[in-house]
Amino acid sequence: MNDVQTASQSVARAAHRISIEGLTPELRADVRRRVLDLVGNSIAASEHGPARSIGTLIERWSGREEATAIGAGRFPAASAALLNGTLAHSLDFDDTHLPSVLHPSSSVIPAALATAERVGASGSAFLDAAGMGIEIVCRLGMAGYDEELGNSVFFERGQHATAICGAVGAAVAVGMLLGQDIETLTSTIGIAASMGSGILEANRTGGTVKRIHCGWAAHAGITAAEMASAGISGPPTSLEGRFGFFQSFLGTHFDITAVTDGLGERWLLPDIFIKPYPSNHFTHAGIDAALRMKANGIDVSAIKRLVLEVPTPILRTIAEPRADKIAPQSGYHAAFSGPYTVAAALTGGGGLGVFHDDFTDARARDPERLALAALVECIASQECDDIFPYQFPAILTAELFDGTRMTERVLANRGGSLNPLSTEEIEAKFHFNSDPVVGRGAADSLAGQILALGDGALLPFIDALTGAFQNEKKYA
Repeated sequence: MNDVQTASQSVARAAHRISIEGLTPELRADVRRRVLDLVGNSIAASEHGPARSIGTLIERWSGREEATAIGAGRFPAASAALLNGTLAHSLDFDDTHLPSVLHPSSSVIPAALATAERVGASGSAFLDAAGMGIEIVCRLGMAGYDEELGNSVFFERGQHATAICGAVGAAVAVGMLLGQDIETLTSTIGIAASMGSGILEANRTGGTVKRIHCGWAAHAGITAAEMASAGISGPPTSLEGRFGFFQSFLGTHFDITAVTDGLGERWLLPDIFIKPYPSNHFTHAGIDAALRMKANGIDVSAIKRLVLEVPTPILRTIAEPRADKIAPQSGYHAAFSGPYTVAAALTGGGGLGVFHDDFTDARARDPERLALAALVECIASQECDDIFPYQFPAILTAELFDGTRMTERVLANRGGSLNPLSTEEIEAKFHFNSDPVVGRGAADSLAGQILALGDGALLPFIDALTGAFQNEKKYA
């Protein structure tokens, strides 16, 4: 190929270079923590309905045993990635990049893992491909971020950037593991750009389809890369072209330099948030504030009123309509409620502060929690608006019956680079997710293999993942 002329070629060149040179030790360590987090989330999700549906589906498809699907056995790589990506995103516990507001690891890591297992890649090659794929997802998302609007244009149009951008990032990771040259990687990007999809209407009116979006993106990424390796070609202008990825999804509202500037040299990867709580990310600062109040000894029975101040754009997700947010229809809906999550933080305490058992249907109907949630008024805050969407801040004020006021300001979310989770906390989250499903011993073995991923074979990690379920097929 000649000098770089298009964004797709620029991405392909950077990915090809990283596949040869590798990531720095610090970036590989970051990816290991993301793999640990994702696998724990996936194991916890294996107990839930969407996993059973997709597990049954890929069992029906069957095919060559190439890669491990968590809790289901071995399947063609694309099928394994479909299930594992579904698991990764099912509980809304996956990592988040701001301000693009997408979940980059949940498509890329399942696609990279399935491919790495299929081709017998080393642990370091897997980490390098996953890290680069995640980076590309974030950069594609940032190309669609409108600074003046203060939000993602993808989101404003009802599109799920996580899945749309995830298909392309997953495809690049797979192409790296397949040893593709720059020209073939460019075609992989061009093919994957035709495969990204996902709408967010399920967040408004119901349905479980959003939970499979990352699985489908992982499946699409593998399919696109394998098509390119088989000789199918994609347009070199697939990203910025007149009828390309960005024009089609965003019209003229995109910045291609967000994808290409400093790619492979300056990294967004370390700034991706790892979520401490299994709820919508917009609720997290309110949870943090409530947990601080709880730690300071607030008496819940003494609370007269609670005021939760948040950025204006967040209100439509966690506060409206008020009747549904103070009395969620289900545990899943409760995870998107500002009032309920504040009440859960003040009365719960599992996991790292709020955990899965706070979002069961039974807990969502708990009279004590609903009474407390009804005391929460959500309002817009200019102070929070000035920070959003680089953080999702919140200010929580409690007014007590005796006239006392308590206020907690959380301006930097827990789990991001300004308020990071330690490796020990990430390991604790992994065990909270995994131990109830596979047992402490199996979880310890699996965590050890993930954190030891390096230049050696990937097989010990795969064996530990398979052994954790003792070859049980949960979805058969």
